[in-house]
This record gives sequence, structure tokens and C-alpha cells, in this order.
Amino acid sequence: MAEAHQAVAFQFTITPEGIDLQLSHQALRQVYLSGLRSWKKRVTRLKNNVITGVYPASPSSWLFVVIAILATMYTRSDPSMGLIAKIQEHLPVSDSLSIQCRTVVSAVLFSTLLWLLLIFTMRLCLKQLLSYHGWMYEQHGKVSNTTKIWAAMVRIFSGRQPLLYSYQGSLPNLPVPAVKDTVKRYLESACLLMSDSEYERMTTLAKEFESSLGNRLQWYLKLKAMWASNYVSDWWEEYVYLMGRGPLMVNSNYYGMDFLYVTPTPIQAARAGNTLHACLLYRRKLNREEIKPSRVPVLNVPLCAAQCERIFNTTRIPGEETDSLIHWQDSEYVAVFHRGRYFRLWLYHAGRMLSPREIEHQIQHILDDPSPPATGEAKLAALTAGDRIPWAQARKEFFSSGVNKRSLDCIEKAAFFVALDDDEQGMMGDDPAGNLDRYAKSLLHGKCYDRWFDKSFTVVLYKNGKNGLNVEHSWADAPIMAHVWEYVMTTDCFQLGYTEEGHCKGDVASSLPPPTRLTWDIPAECQERIERSLAVAQTLADDVDFHVLPIQDFGKGSIKKCKISPDAFIQIALQLAYYRNRGSFTLTYEASMTRLFREGRTETVRSCTSESCTFVRALEGGESKEVCRHLFRTAAEKHQHLYRMAMTGGGIDRHLFCLYIVSKYLGEESPFLKEVLSETWRLSTSQTPLQQVELFDFVNHPDYTTCGGGFGPVADDGYGVSYIIIGENMINLHISCKHSCPQTVSTPFAFQVHKISFAQLDKVIVEILYIYIYFKKFL
Repeated sequence: MAEAHQAVAFQFTITPEGIDLQLSHQALRQVYLSGLRSWKKRVTRLKNNVITGVYPASPSSWLFVVIAILATMYTRSDPSMGLIAKIQEHLPVSDSLSIQCRTVVSAVLFSTLLWLLLIFTMRLCLKQLLSYHGWMYEQHGKVSNTTKIWAAMVRIFSGRQPLLYSYQGSLPNLPVPAVKDTVKRYLESACLLMSDSEYERMTTLAKEFESSLGNRLQWYLKLKAMWASNYVSDWWEEYVYLMGRGPLMVNSNYYGMDFLYVTPTPIQAARAGNTLHACLLYRRKLNREEIKPSRVPVLNVPLCAAQCERIFNTTRIPGEETDSLIHWQDSEYVAVFHRGRYFRLWLYHAGRMLSPREIEHQIQHILDDPSPPATGEAKLAALTAGDRIPWAQARKEFFSSGVNKRSLDCIEKAAFFVALDDDEQGMMGDDPAGNLDRYAKSLLHGKCYDRWFDKSFTVVLYKNGKNGLNVEHSWADAPIMAHVWEYVMTTDCFQLGYTEEGHCKGDVASSLPPPTRLTWDIPAECQERIERSLAVAQTLADDVDFHVLPIQDFGKGSIKKCKISPDAFIQIALQLAYYRNRGSFTLTYEASMTRLFREGRTETVRSCTSESCTFVRALEGGESKEVCRHLFRTAAEKHQHLYRMAMTGGGIDRHLFCLYIVSKYLGEESPFLKEVLSETWRLSTSQTPLQQVELFDFVNHPDYTTCGGGFGPVADDGYGVSYIIIGENMINLHISCKHSCPQTVSTPFAFQVHKISFAQLDKVIVEILYIYIYFKKFL
């Protein structure tokens, strides 16, 4: 119990002679250093708030304005046109001040007001400039003079060296599309998936909605858009994520993988040391707002960074009706799971961050701990993997007081969660493809009780040194966590590194207190509920089928030679593959970001278009390559147009979703909205972009390639497809479906059976068919 004694700053005993007080100087020093670190963070946060608050100006510009005004007054000119004199007349100061002093004070007040007015004007101008999206619709490689002038103006009004959140006050609000336009675009996307009679009926419902209830709902939505920062995001988070009563595991959480071909060290504790230390380095940069604001490439248009606020120190709390997200300002430790036991691992000591070698030492201490799990402890996390209502009820009944509450608080208030697995994973052994699929499934759901699915993210570390992520989805979208993971992976390998023996570099302080076990008192009734949640989660996990497909033979470079958008290329390939498998088309979801706007998250691109369907039918019908080439380019251009519309606030589905929410608040029923919101997305897709390309060196270190991540299928009879385009010659795909659906069960695959002669086909079509061959395992 040495660690318990170290945590006590003083002890006292009452004796007949009085009170005997014994102080622990070491413990008091730790308290002092911890408090000092906390105050340093507060000062840094205050300084950054000031800098961000006056952006695009700088605090030093205030002094410049004051000196300029005073210098002008010294020349006996009045730049305020009498306002300084008016301020001086009403200045509530003592008469003991000289007239000269009062004049200076009045000039400083006028200068401050002028400075604030200039800041407001610059922000307003920048906001109006960022509301222009014409640059997105211009042909690639051809920039108009209007856009060049606009880009120059944005640079002028953007100031210098912005912090992470500097642009937040200058980003435009998400516009509310006209009901007429949204209904028109919806009918255009729906016509190809309906029979003539179904389409006629839906058109009638849409016209009735547009001419009656739609205008009333739109009025309320515009009112919200004027008042709120974003008219979609809060409702999207609450009703789509937090009110979901099914399991988070598979249905909502997603995963991220390690390097595909490289494992920097085979030592589990060492990999944990560098990985956790890199996470702390990222958090420090985040707290100091030293991370560069994300931007759209080429023109450097800033993106919203609001989602970054809840990366660390965040957990999802279950509720019987709806969950809630809780974020703490700081946390100095992580919660660690290993062989059914939970530990608290402090990441700071004596006011400083632990080095990678020290974290390795602490992790090894956990790995070497022979103590068994307490009764009911081993599978406790299954509560977070099952349905939400049983977990909320169990939390209220068994974890609201005593030792269970203290231990649960420790997990929920941790910076993040760490899972130390005894399994080995990765693309290895005699069956590398099958092992890669099992690696994906392990990250997505594990054993259903070895991930804390409520935490903002869980770092998973395997016995052979592989690592990965499991991420809760409600607090942010995948690109936010991908940005963190890119930094962590590259910092781990290229900056921190390892010794020749595979250990972390550095030394270990002798005074480090060891990790502490969390204690639990799990009664039999709670154990029964854990087992029921585990059964639900295990059934769901067993039903998921996964395939991870790294394509190395071609990628973005080959596609761009055809002057085609890589994203449009893959989306059309998916339409072709689905049609060949099912003989029909389906409603397709592609996630697009709306972070050009304040607090923007995502919008839906309906990738199954009449143009893509026409191309697929022509290709399958044996049309000439010239006809297919033309139809393919037309389909790609239409997809790009829809993607741009979604990014710039002209999407369909978020607008209809919000109209539906307003109708529910008003107690109004809309047959049109009800049918639209009940449609099934059988093909759900998402691209995870590689954001920090400068951190990777695919020329000198081609094996250090990220594999991206994936998610579970949205529909029971559908597919989930995630893909990442890496460099010029690689595309990684993650495809999920369910065994319980006969149409989507994966089957053995042999390339020899599907060899096709492409001699008579255009190169673009060759590449689409090439992707289709790979997809044959699932589609």
C-alpha cells in the first residue's frame, strides 16, 4: 500500500498531550507542482482566449492604434472629430487629475473603441468573404480572376499566425436552403429508385408538403438559424446519436488502424509508451491551440475546429431516454484495462509529463501484475457494449455511490481509455488477408467487454506491438480523430523512436508511484445484467463480416490522368459493383463535411444518381467504349456537383431532417417527411482524407502507410464502405456487412475465375472493373 501512503499529504493523531500532526513533504510538493501546472494551463487558456477574441487583429495592434491616436493629437489634430472631448466631459474621474491626464485617458478609451470597431469590421468582412463558394465550382486547374481577387482579400483579412480557434468567430453560419429547392433535389434523387406509381405518389406528397406545412416549418427553422450558430448540429448530435437506444458498438463507434506493413516495435509496453506520450503531446498542442487550423487544400480556406474541443477528457453518459456528453477541462491520467482488471495510470509526475520510457515502465508494471479480477470486474465494460437503457438503469442502481461510483468516475474522467490486449493482430502469418480482416473486427468490437465504448476514444495495444483506435462517434466525426491519429503514428516512429532493443528512449525516475488498481463491489444482480448485455453485444459482433482491401496497383495518380475526381471514381465503381451483385440500384449515403460553416459536421451526398445508373446500364448493355466514356464523365461531373452542393450548404437530407424535428415539436404529421426519414441506406460510404500529408514520406518510407479505418453496416441487408486514398498509388477499403443477410454474406474468392480481357475497353472502364474484381469477395 505504499502508493496509498504517498497520496496522503498529512496525517494526524489525537493524544492526551494534543494533536500530533505529521506532514509529508514529498506529497505536499506533488500537490504544489500539480497546482502550478494547473495554473499555467489556466494562464495559457486565458492568453489564447484573448488572442482568439481579437482575431484577425492582435493584442499588440491595440498599442499601435493608441500610439497613432496620441501622436496625431500631439500634432494638434483631432482624429476623433470631437469624440475625445465628449468622452472627457463625461469621464467619471476625480478632479484631482490634470486636464492633460484626462485627455490621455479619453484618447486611450477612444483608441480602444476604435480598435474594437476595426476588429468587428474585419471579422464581418472576413465572414462575408468566407461565405463565397464560387471557387469550389470552377474547373480544376483553372482559377478565375474573381477567385484570385477573393483569395487575396481572404489572406489580407486573415491576419498572421492564426491559432486553432482563431477563425471560429469569422466562419459563416450554415444557410437554410429553400423548401422548393430541397424538395426538387429530393425528387430528382428518388425517381430512379421508385416505380412510376411510387414516384407519382411521392411527387404528390412532396407538392402538398411544399405548398402547406413546409413553409410553416421553414419559418421556425430560419428563426433558429438566426439565433443558433448552426441550425443542424445540436439536433443531429441529440437525435441521431445521443437518443439512439441500441448498442454503440458496431452501430455507431468506428475504428482506426495502425501502419499497414510496419510494426515499429514488437514490445507491447514500449509501443504503449510512445503512443500514449504522443497523445499527450497532441493534447498539449491542442490546449495551447498550437495546432494549425484545418483548411481546404489549394486555396487554404479555413474549416471549423469546434469538434476538437472534446477529443480528450470526454465520455458519454447513458440515460434511460437520452445519453449526454460530459467534457472535463483536464485529466492527468488514463484508465487502463488488462486481463479483466482496471487501473489508473498517472501520466504526470512532479508537474511534468511522463517520458515514453517512464510510461513503458508503468505499462509493464500492469502487464506483470498477477492479481486476478474482482468478482464481476472482468466483463464490466460489456454494459457499454449493449443496449443503452439497461446500462443506464444499472449505472443508476449499482454505480451511483460508494466504491463503484469512485471507480466509475475514474474511468469516465480519464483523458482516454487504454486496452492492453493479449492477442496478436495485423497483416501477418500464412493468411495475411484473413488476419487483416480479424484485426479490423478486433478494433471494432474486441471481445465486447475489453473496450470502454462510452469514452471519446480507446487506444488498443496488442501483444505484438500493433495498435489501433475505437472511437465513440457522437462528439465528433472521423476526420477529427484521424488528424490526431496521423500525428500520433508519425510522432511515434519518426520523432520519438525506439532503441535497438525495441524499448522507448530515455530514463525512468525512481520516485514514480506505480499504477493503482480500481476496486469494485459488483453484486450478483449486476453480474446478471452484465451477462445479458454481453449476450446482446456478442450476437451483434458475431454477425458482422469484415474485409479490408489494400489496393497497391493503382490509385489517385492513375485516376487523375483520366481527369476524373478520385472520389467520384470510387463512388461510381461502388454503383457498378452493387448493380452486378443485386441487379438493381440502391439509396447510397456518402458523408460530406460542412465544416466550411461554423459548428458544421456532415451532410449526405446521394451518390446513386440517374447519370451513374445510365452509365452502369450502358456498360452492362455492351455499349461502345466512346458512349461509356462519355456517360462515365457525365456521371462523375454530376457526383462532383452534388458533393460541392453538400459542402456549401445545399444538401438535401439535413434540411429535411431538421424540418421533421420541427414538425415533431409542433405536433404536426407530415406523410412526406415520414417516408423520407424512413428510407434505408443499404450502401453507406465514407472517405477518410489523409490530412497531414507533410508528416508522411511515401517516397523514402513507403511501408509507413496508414490503413485508415472503418465502421459497421448501417442496414442489416446493406454494406458499410470506408476508404482512404493514400499517395498516388494506393487505395485502402474497409467493407462491412452482416452474416445474417443471405445477399451480403462473403464468399470464397479466387482471382483466376474472374480474369477479364480488357483489350477492347477504355482505360477508365478498365480501372472500374479492376476495383469490381476486388469487391467480388463481398459484392
